[in-house]
Amino acid sequence: MSWDIVLFSSSERIISVEDLNEGQLVPVDFCSILENHFPDTKKNEDSREIVGKDYSIHYYTDDAPVSNKMLSLYGENGLFALIELSKTQNWQIYDTGNGEMVDLENPARNGYENFQTYLRQILSK
Repeated sequence: MSWDIVLFSSSERIISVEDLNEGQLVPVDFCSILENHFPDTKKNEDSREIVGKDYSIHYYTDDAPVSNKMLSLYGENGLFALIELSKTQNWQIYDTGNGEMVDLENPARNGYENFQTYLRQILSK
């Protein structure tokens, strides 16, 4: 099962998605930036898969710049690779599993382990 996250490009720090100031969102070409940063990107029509060491990241392409981008992660290292890129691009990451923004300076606080806990809860139902 994938771990779904959303990348945001915003001119202000997003505390919660519920209080998001849409006027501060900045459209960017996430797809081009991702493909240039990750050389091992597999292309299949309108979908892309980044393949890294012990992880993969799946997403769909856009026809124009957008202010947010949903990605499906498989493996914890995918988050760390995106955090590194997000810091250079001034992006923010939202974890759809726990409904919180990921702390880019301390991803263990609300990162992969929380996803694993969430996944265990879902699968046990």
